[in-house]
Amino acid sequence: MYFEAIQKDKKYKIEVFESSSHWRVNLQEDDGDVEYHHIPKSDYQSMDDAISFIFENTSYMIDVVTQGVESYVYTRGSYRQIQLYNDELLLHESLKGGSTIGSAAHISAGMPGKIVKILVKAGDKVSKGQTIVVMEAMKMENDLKAPQDVTVKEIKISEGQSVESGALLVIFDS
Repeated sequence: MYFEAIQKDKKYKIEVFESSSHWRVNLQEDDGDVEYHHIPKSDYQSMDDAISFIFENTSYMIDVVTQGVESYVYTRGSYRQIQLYNDELLLHESLKGGSTIGSAAHISAGMPGKIVKILVKAGDKVSKGQTIVVMEAMKMENDLKAPQDVTVKEIKISEGQSVESGALLVIFDS
């Protein structure tokens, strides 16, 4: 599973892989190095709305309250507010031109996918909400739209290309 999280203006990419005996968690802050973690399922318990697990020889009791993309994580006598986006929410944000994926300066891929169609070229003036790129993700074609009235400066991708989450697709003139 793939997630993106934002806490105190820091963005994290999180990948979780599950096997029958453990979870492997890859965590990357912004463009920093990837941290790799291995959490055995034998060190994990779930009860009501809380979870308990042992991580790096330290026991944690965590309670998470979620409202939309806002999650409030309570642990060790304090809480942290985190915006958490899974694949589905990243897709939804990219489709509506959400600020986590698109900006006045560019459009980035909200999740891994394949570029199906590019509907603009450098120099084109486009209106807010106009489809710029069609991308296939999660077996669906999705229209990526201009976040506002802009001029296309550079196309960084080509049709048929596979892209990773966060890949820069189109740059706009500022």
